Amino acid sequence: MSRLQASARLVAGQIRRVGRQRWRDLRRWLEATQNIVHLSILLLVPLLIGLVTAISNALPGLSFLLYPPLAAGAFTLFADPEGRYASVSRFVGGLTVGAVCGWLAVITASALIYEPAPNKINPVGATLAIFLTGLVTWLLDTEEPAAFSTALLTLFVQAQVDRPEIYVLSVAASSALVAGGFDLWRRVLYERRDQYLYEATQGDDHILVPMRGPRAENTAKLAASLAEAHRAGKVVLLDLVAEEWMADAERALLAEHSTTRLPQATGRVDNPDDVPDHEAVAEAVDRLEIQAHEIERSADVPCEVIVAAGGPEPAQTALRAAQRANCDLVATPYEADEEQLSQFVRTLFNGEHDVLVHRANSDKTTWKRVLVPVRGTSDVAHGMVDFAARLAGSTGFVSVANCTGSGTERGRRQAESMLSDLVEPFAGPIETRVATMDIDPFLEHNASEYDLVIMGASRNRSLASRLLTPPTFQRVGDLDTDVMIVDRN
Repeated sequence: MSRLQASARLVAGQIRRVGRQRWRDLRRWLEATQNIVHLSILLLVPLLIGLVTAISNALPGLSFLLYPPLAAGAFTLFADPEGRYASVSRFVGGLTVGAVCGWLAVITASALIYEPAPNKINPVGATLAIFLTGLVTWLLDTEEPAAFSTALLTLFVQAQVDRPEIYVLSVAASSALVAGGFDLWRRVLYERRDQYLYEATQGDDHILVPMRGPRAENTAKLAASLAEAHRAGKVVLLDLVAEEWMADAERALLAEHSTTRLPQATGRVDNPDDVPDHEAVAEAVDRLEIQAHEIERSADVPCEVIVAAGGPEPAQTALRAAQRANCDLVATPYEADEEQLSQFVRTLFNGEHDVLVHRANSDKTTWKRVLVPVRGTSDVAHGMVDFAARLAGSTGFVSVANCTGSGTERGRRQAESMLSDLVEPFAGPIETRVATMDIDPFLEHNASEYDLVIMGASRNRSLASRLLTPPTFQRVGDLDTDVMIVDRN
């Protein structure tokens, strides 16, 4: 291969990597509910109004005056898809009722009071139109702000073209068309955005578990509970040993017992009894086999075993093992070094795989009550809620909380709206909580009521923010419950 070809391949690889990174950035930007809502307003509302315009141009007699209330109402629908006014029947009924009330006001005022001069609006008719619209929409529970616009515009149509009944029919037909487009968008895209847009719900079903530390079995069972929620779930146990000869010995013994499903051996030991420290090798293999069997029995997911020599950089070895085993998530036990995350965990965070760090404070093997404190909607927040819903299942309970500190009432309402958007795509029993206190005292007072607290790794914070206030998970050492730290790469 020439130097020019090698350079071309290098440049092409860099372009592909940049393209993949930009695509991932776009996907994560779209995971924020407000972003997808604003993008939908920007793209779909003009298309719907344009479609209505094209149809009205083909049908003579339809007034262009219906478009202002129609556009305003369409914006109201898309801007708050779960709000009070995001109802197809309310939208169509409200606009149509407003037009009918305006029509009745025109007829009544002209017949019983006086006929206005040409090109003039009857003030009595305007008053009566607003009164009737407010009364009827209230009684029929079809209150719609744009209804008052259609009511008044009926009077203007009558003054200009003397055909208010055509305007009423056009309002009903056009609002039904716009409402149909909104209903299709909401059912097909918005309510299923977790399936199309949230990477958290599309992956993380093949999980690698480095078997490090005294609580590794607990982390393996947590990983199995997560994998069990997906049809294609799988758990891969990784045993990182100090030297290559020990790895070869464990692989040979595992192959002899026929428990490994992947051909991982890089060397062969004809007789494991001849290797040094055979007892340690046998104990390690027994531990892996027992754990794999327990996972397959209790969680009903396949469990594979990989043995690798950790070398000077065990975390890099773990990431390479995850790549070879086609795992999209690494679940590792919590490790600390002088109140900081260990180098092993920090290296995993800097890799390209999603990572969760599990700090087990007990021998729990089920986590049915899960607390998820979040700062806002993001790909990490979606991932945390997805993990919590998987662990809790249909019989558990998830609480998603936001701590506003000493925030105002407006801040509280914004937090409630944010939490509603965050949890709406997920099934299962999920409550939302807004606490007017800081995160530390909130966790101190409430964490003990839950089996597990799930936190984000907060890696998107600035250096200054990290220096002033360490990440929350570094300040919860005294919590008497299990903690899981999630980082999406």
